[in-house]
Amino acid sequence: MDRASFWRSKTIRDGVLQAAFLAALIGLVLTAVLTARANLAAQGLTSGFDFLWKSTGWEMNFTLLHSERDDPYWYFLLLGLMNTLFMGTIGLAGASVIGLVVGLMRSGRNPAARLLGTLYIELFRNLPLIVQLFFWYALANALPNPRQAIEFAGAIISSRGIYVPGLTVTSGAVALAVAALLIGAALAIWIATARRFRRMERQRQRGAALMAFGLAALVAVIALVTGHDSTQPWTTFPAVDGLRVSGGFRIQPEFYCLAIAIMTYGGAYIGEIVRGGFKAVGRGQMEASRALGLSNWQVFTQVQMPLAFRAMLPILINQYVWLIKATTLGIAVGFSDFFMVIASSINHSGQTIEFISILVGGFLFINFSLAAILNRLNRAIALKGHQTGGAA
Repeated sequence: MDRASFWRSKTIRDGVLQAAFLAALIGLVLTAVLTARANLAAQGLTSGFDFLWKSTGWEMNFTLLHSERDDPYWYFLLLGLMNTLFMGTIGLAGASVIGLVVGLMRSGRNPAARLLGTLYIELFRNLPLIVQLFFWYALANALPNPRQAIEFAGAIISSRGIYVPGLTVTSGAVALAVAALLIGAALAIWIATARRFRRMERQRQRGAALMAFGLAALVAVIALVTGHDSTQPWTTFPAVDGLRVSGGFRIQPEFYCLAIAIMTYGGAYIGEIVRGGFKAVGRGQMEASRALGLSNWQVFTQVQMPLAFRAMLPILINQYVWLIKATTLGIAVGFSDFFMVIASSINHSGQTIEFISILVGGFLFINFSLAAILNRLNRAIALKGHQTGGAA
């Protein structure tokens, strides 16, 4: 093959161009890395991840596990990641519940309920999330001090936080119990929906799912019993003690304000997604189910809700991923999430590039994992070759 015919080949030209683009991209990345290393060396900073085993020298105001200021950076990063996952779990759960209620109100026949649902969505959806966060935080700071604290149903509400009755169990045992329950719930859902278990009888499949969750609950109970101090009572109750509140479990304003903001803001968007899912269920399917003699509740739980959930799940995945990223706004009120730990670690260590890469990798791991799990659920419940049908 001569040179002219060689370059006239489209396959060869495309291969050469792709190789050249890849080489240019690799060269750009290497240039950036070498330049960054030279600049760090000029400022007396060393690159690498050896600093992760050094002591931080500062404290976190909220942790699920015990921590001290002498703990290494890697442990603080783990605590920050756990805080982000914890806040994301609470925020997504609360936003889902609120969104379901608002979506049902918007889809109902009651004019008053539709009006309230519309007002909620128009209010919370059109206000920036950070504005709502500052609003809730300002309300929390306006609460009375501990001496004039509000006592309600065994809880004490003050500007320093909400104090509720708690268990005299170590934080590590509580974290292990919660993790066991979450894993057990995930296994139960997987067993109940995975195709490989569909060959089993329905009763046996449900029994296997319940057994998986039961074992996880047993592990959770063992963890709580192990972490309890036998010399202390199981429960502790809050009480006003001068200028402070002693006993009980404290929910910090930074934590619950961020959780409320994510719930209310995300609930407005999820409410519209829920409404769209219900409208995607065909009227003919509803009439057919009633013609079979099903009650209104059976129509809702066995026909309308499953079909609507299939329609809304792909959009819910994007919304859930966005709400997980919204937890980074906690830095505005001082909540020690993964992002705030990274920012504080950069200020104390100067290892900017390394911590930014850890931040990027951490959120990619969280969001890809969440999307993969929900996409797996979406494929498991999809009706092959069928559609939910549009509203008539």
